Amino acid sequence: MSKTAGPRKMIATKKTKSPGKWSAGVTEHSDALDLEEGVFRSADPEKIAKSLRRSAETSKRKKGSSYQSAMSMLNFYINRAGKNLSSGKKKVLNKAKDRLKEMHSRGK
Repeated sequence: MSKTAGPRKMIATKKTKSPGKWSAGVTEHSDALDLEEGVFRSADPEKIAKSLRRSAETSKRKKGSSYQSAMSMLNFYINRAGKNLSSGKKKVLNKAKDRLKEMHSRGK
């Protein structure tokens, strides 16, 4: 005869309504970067990459290198947007990633 576990008890947790999106809180309050306003709204990958690089170089809130911080913030934005990101905007952001890589390799 096999032993089976009894019914599992579910513990009720109290859910509180959050005032906004957690990703906005991460962007504002973590040791991420001090971003320029509207940096991800641009349609120019060069402008996005330069802005992220400038923010990473001047930020006092970063933990890793400037390149790591800039690339991390760009990836964070792409991942948080998920399926709500249009294919055109995703192409622009991926080109910005490529541009950021190029800037970093030249800056060494």
